[in-house]
Amino acid sequence: MSLPPGFIDELRTRLSISDVVGRKVMWDSRKSNQGKGDFWAPCPFHQEKSASFHVDDRKGFYYCFGCHAKGDAISFVRETENVSFMEAVQILAGEAGMTMPARDPRAQEKADKRTQLVDVMEQAVQWHKLQLKTGAAAAAREYLERRGLSVDAQARWEIGFAPERGGVMGHLTGKDVPLDLVMSAGLAAESERGGSPYDRFRNRIMFPIRDARGRAIGFGGRAMDPNHPAKYYNSPETPLFDKGRSLFNHGPAREAAGKGNPLIVAEGYMDVIALSEAGFPSCVAPLGTAITEDQLRLMWRMAPEPIIALDGDTAGLRAAMRVIDIALPLLEAGQSLRFALMPEGMDPDDLIKQKGASAMQALLDQAIPMVQLLWRRETEGKVFDSPERKAGLDKALREKIKLIQDTSIRSHYGEAIKELRWALFKPKKAQYVPGKRQAFTKGVPWQNQMSPVASNKSSALGAGAARTEHLREAVILATLIATPSVIITFEDQIERMDCADPDHAMLRDVILRHAEAEDIKEAIFQEVGAGPLEKLFSQTHVKISPAVRRAGEVEIAAMCLGEELGKLAAKRGHDRELRDGMEEMQGQVDEGLTWRLSQAAKSIDTSVRPDTDDTADFVKVENGSMLNKDERSAFDKLLENMENARPGKGTRS
Repeated sequence: MSLPPGFIDELRTRLSISDVVGRKVMWDSRKSNQGKGDFWAPCPFHQEKSASFHVDDRKGFYYCFGCHAKGDAISFVRETENVSFMEAVQILAGEAGMTMPARDPRAQEKADKRTQLVDVMEQAVQWHKLQLKTGAAAAAREYLERRGLSVDAQARWEIGFAPERGGVMGHLTGKDVPLDLVMSAGLAAESERGGSPYDRFRNRIMFPIRDARGRAIGFGGRAMDPNHPAKYYNSPETPLFDKGRSLFNHGPAREAAGKGNPLIVAEGYMDVIALSEAGFPSCVAPLGTAITEDQLRLMWRMAPEPIIALDGDTAGLRAAMRVIDIALPLLEAGQSLRFALMPEGMDPDDLIKQKGASAMQALLDQAIPMVQLLWRRETEGKVFDSPERKAGLDKALREKIKLIQDTSIRSHYGEAIKELRWALFKPKKAQYVPGKRQAFTKGVPWQNQMSPVASNKSSALGAGAARTEHLREAVILATLIATPSVIITFEDQIERMDCADPDHAMLRDVILRHAEAEDIKEAIFQEVGAGPLEKLFSQTHVKISPAVRRAGEVEIAAMCLGEELGKLAAKRGHDRELRDGMEEMQGQVDEGLTWRLSQAAKSIDTSVRPDTDDTADFVKVENGSMLNKDERSAFDKLLENMENARPGKGTRS
């Protein structure tokens, strides 16, 4: 329907937005200046304790500095009452004493019919409640008692009963309600065989379904016959009832969520009732279908982060997984879902009855973010023992993350997935400090005799070699931070890079997690603080590195990383040869081992030469290679031990 020009302006003029909003909030008297039309309160759209919700009475607008909700009196009523634009206008017009313009006859007829259907549904609610007290409902009352519902609780939830015969259709038509209205309300149906209309609900416990404004719009019926194929049965689609856009317990849950209670999404009526009776008043349930986009939007209007608490069986988990696919494209900043995973084979009602409300609260406190359940779905029960399988996982996760429309959230999901992936695939390697002097016992593997921690002072390779490796690690990490665009190119090598310095290992992991961050320095600062960054960039060797001094120049950064990673890899390959030699010393020593060690010395010479002309700390070995003096000392000691270990020689340790 169209409104005449000037009607909305007149409505806004007559109304004070502070009066409209004031019905839903408590003004903060310390921040508000009512004389100037300046009002502040905790936001009714998201949970908070501070007063960040501002209402300007003179301009007729509101704005929340927390969740950024904004609008005028009409939008406020629409959001808080969950009504359409015209319904909001009608509500405010009634308060302002304005008469709504006449509608066209067809629209008015439709509105009149909805009003009639609401009245018919309310009569049905009251009639079913009375039937629960009759002799025919004895089994239903016993069932409700077994489920732990007291008489008072049954009254609070307006639970009723539909008898096998003589149902609500006969009662309503006996009260002169036209049969077509009874059928339009979904209470009766035409026989498929062309017979007389019949009651839709028979021999069922009846749960009224009300909309956010408290109007009865449908029923959910629980069959008393355990062999009935439809255990639960809802009203069909009617002018009042759209199950994909409705929630059981919508109105009371919205009010409770506005008071700071977490919004819980359960699977069925009995779960909602059990939760509410146990002290969790803000809970809703979808109506016999998987959660829809419209239902998610309704939930987000009540709370920014509803907790999905579906049953702990296979069907419940499948339903939770389906919610992820529906929710991903709808995510917005501050608007998401968490998941409380019920114990296997249990629903919230079972858990509360068996273990109490505290057990339920514990599960809610441990509810996991949606990104973790997404990761669990894609990885649980699968083995990633080949590059192809790992690539398949990456592809599946990328496809899901692409569904997210908000670029900031998509970026954060990518970082979270990268962190989880790193934790799954990170190589598990034993700690080893290259060249540490060891006393080996013959017959015992060298790995079992290695000290887990070694200081530079006790290293057989000396402080010089350790310092060189430390500086290379520092330059590599600083280069990555200075020019983060090269991280993706060297990602595999960085992942495989062992860091002797624990601080460097920590920075390496943080850099990989935040490789795609818009400001990697800020991301690192937020996670680990300023200390590690200051320590890294304060080193003289780092300061003078061309890749750091000319930050952002990709070509220089790539050349620096290629050189430093290559040298570090060659040096540590040499260390591995030394370790292998130590291990083989326990067995037969031959010329082949001597040759391998000499080749290791030769290879390291080609890649790890002094970076300056000062060769005072370096000496040549027999093949012409350059080794640090400490390395040469350890190398000579190893060869001497090998010679003594030959058959007929004494063994020195």
